[in-house]
Amino acid sequence: SSISRNISSALSGSKITVNHVPRNSLSMAVGHSQTATRMVYGKDKLPPGSGSNAVNGVSTPFENLPAFREVPASERLNLFIKKVNLCSHLFDFSDPTKNAREKDIKRQTLLELVDFIQSGSNKLNETAQEELAKMITENLFRGLPPASHENTGSESFDPEEEEPCMEPSWPHLQIVYELLLRYVVSTDTDPKIAKRYIDHSFVLRLLDLFDSEDPREREYLKTILHRIYGKFMVHRPFIRKAINNIFYRFIMETERHNGIGELLEILGSIINGFALPMKEEHKLFLVRALIPLHKPKCVALYHQQLSYCITQFVEKDYKLADTVIRGLLRYWPLTNCQKEVLFLGELEEILDATQAAEFQR
Repeated sequence: SSISRNISSALSGSKITVNHVPRNSLSMAVGHSQTATRMVYGKDKLPPGSGSNAVNGVSTPFENLPAFREVPASERLNLFIKKVNLCSHLFDFSDPTKNAREKDIKRQTLLELVDFIQSGSNKLNETAQEELAKMITENLFRGLPPASHENTGSESFDPEEEEPCMEPSWPHLQIVYELLLRYVVSTDTDPKIAKRYIDHSFVLRLLDLFDSEDPREREYLKTILHRIYGKFMVHRPFIRKAINNIFYRFIMETERHNGIGELLEILGSIINGFALPMKEEHKLFLVRALIPLHKPKCVALYHQQLSYCITQFVEKDYKLADTVIRGLLRYWPLTNCQKEVLFLGELEEILDATQAAEFQR
């Protein structure tokens, strides 16, 4: 069983954490599973969701794949690619008893891949990185259940009372997220090369998954996107714009999204790192996206993170206090006492960060 612990974010000042599989736990799992992982699929790929290796409908026997330590260093990248290809096979988790042995083989192989990257002694070439990105894409990017991201128009919907839908494939999905995280944070990962695989399309598809109902998945996404933002400077403007677009759609159209709080938590660290004098682009983001986020009825779900972001702006540039206070008054709740208490607390924090000169305007 995996042991959970917190990991720090890529950028200084961040409070972003995620429960993940630590290295010592991975090593124990890998050592415990050597027998199971030696029996793995042959070179012919499985059809998605299938539990047997078949070519033209005829089953083929499994091929022994050795542990990394059992092959010469010169052969380890080839073995890595074979193991990655194995993990591209998807399984149906609606029935826990279906393909149980194959599911366990894949899980143990994923653990080996995490350990391989985390060890820091094996630098991936471009072919290995490309195959890894393909496998991660196959496993992570999928359509979320309609109820998770579509506004049905029901007035009785209460996000605070709804039970989240937990992802059934999490035994595999968690380790794939861990693998992506280890790849991104590895000192051997060169952003100039990795940006070919972690590109704009990849980032957008990651952002789509923030609407997952499973809080475990959103925690991983939060940390991974933050790490990508910290490492891939070329992607920073694109990531900010993409998050803006999610906010706009949430405010203007749906008023339903499971990951607004996590996205705001990432932005809290980003805003903290803004250079002064602040760019006009960042001020527009405050006015057009952050302040209007006070409008949705479900603001209580993410108000703490929103308030932190807005206070960061005022602490960076006290002249923005007037803009923020006027914006807050524009969306002030007239008939919701609980919401009004939240707004009063935020207003107090803003006033604490406001310079005396602003009160004389």
